[in-house]
This record gives sequence, structure tokens and C-alpha cells, in this order.
Amino acid sequence: MTTDEINEPINRMLQYGRTALSDSENLSLIIAGNNAKEMAIGVLQSINYRYSELTRMNYQQLKRLSLSHLQAIRLIAVIDFSQRKALQTAEEKQKITCSKDMFDIFQPLITELPHEEFWIVFLNRSNKILHKEKLSQGGLSGTVTDVRIVMKRAIELSAAAIIVSHNHPSGNLIPSESDSKITQKIKEAGHLMDVQLLDHIIVSDKDYYSFADNTHFPCC
Repeated sequence: MTTDEINEPINRMLQYGRTALSDSENLSLIIAGNNAKEMAIGVLQSINYRYSELTRMNYQQLKRLSLSHLQAIRLIAVIDFSQRKALQTAEEKQKITCSKDMFDIFQPLITELPHEEFWIVFLNRSNKILHKEKLSQGGLSGTVTDVRIVMKRAIELSAAAIIVSHNHPSGNLIPSESDSKITQKIKEAGHLMDVQLLDHIIVSDKDYYSFADNTHFPCC
């Protein structure tokens, strides 16, 4: 980009605010470098302006969009920063009161992944978060969950309750038979160990499924 091409959107943003810029102008300022405006338009067109697709891309995939090494790194850093901000905002609530609270925590963590991950949130008796961690990582259609590890970590952290979650990269939120079975196994193990399973959340990029919210399979 020439100096004038760079200064024009910057000056407009400073005068009218960040919403004054188009999507391609915003992206061009992030990736910078030669022909950044044209490259930004090309990137957005290649993903049909679906930003969730962009956040799923790794370094190699961004490079295939003709971005340079530094441009790809800049974009990855900005995406990660925005996801951390969203996660921090959700965690600041601290106390979990409903399934939507958990979706707000897990959405920036796992919804953009091309593979499945299984996560646990450990809570105290006031439903405040003690700790969260990834239990396992799998492929496109599943991941292995060891109930013994779930209970072991809950006891180590003196957790009174847990909420588990995993993503469906396909976007299909209908629980599979294995999803229902593992939910039941964790629930039963929790009864024995005095650790209550409050919910199992399945997430996609825009929505979620809560076992606790569906009366045919309540967790508690």
C-alpha cells in the first residue's frame, strides 16, 4: 500500500470511529504490506465473507491465500487476541447460572476447531469456576473421554460440580449415541464421588445444545 492508501482509512477511522471502515479496509490495515487492500479483498472473497472460516485457518492455509509470512502471523495474532478477549469477558462472570454462560466460555475456545475437543469446567458449591481444562482431542467425528480422569481431576480440585463440553466441527448439534452414553457415565460416576454433573454442552460456531436444558435427558 502507498502512504496515501494507508493514511486514507486511518484518517477516516480517527475522524468517524472504527465502524467507518469497510471489512476489506480493516483487514488491509491488519495484514499491511504491498497491495494489502487488494489482498484483503481477495482473502474475504475466498471465504465468501464468512469470518468463522477465516478463524479456522492455520498458518499454511493463510499462506495459500498469497499472504506473506508476516501477514499470516499478524492475522493469526489478531484472531487469537479477539478469542482471548471473548473468553476473558465470559470468565469475568465467574458464577455459572445457565447453559448460555457456558456457551460464552466454550465458544471462543473450541467452536472454530477442525477437530473435536472435550473440555471440563470445575465449579465450587456456589457454581463459581475453579478451573477449566482440555481432557482430550480427537478427529473430525469424535474424541475419547476417560471418566476416571474426569473424576480424578474433580477430586484433586475439590470441585463440587462439573460441566463438560465438546464441539461438533460439522455444525450438527444433535447428540450422538456416544454423546448420550458418556454423559450418563459421567453423571453416574459423579453420584458415587459426590461430584454433580450440571450439564454437557455441545457447541458449534453459532449455537449450542444443552443436555440439562432438554427434559428428556436432564443432568441434574
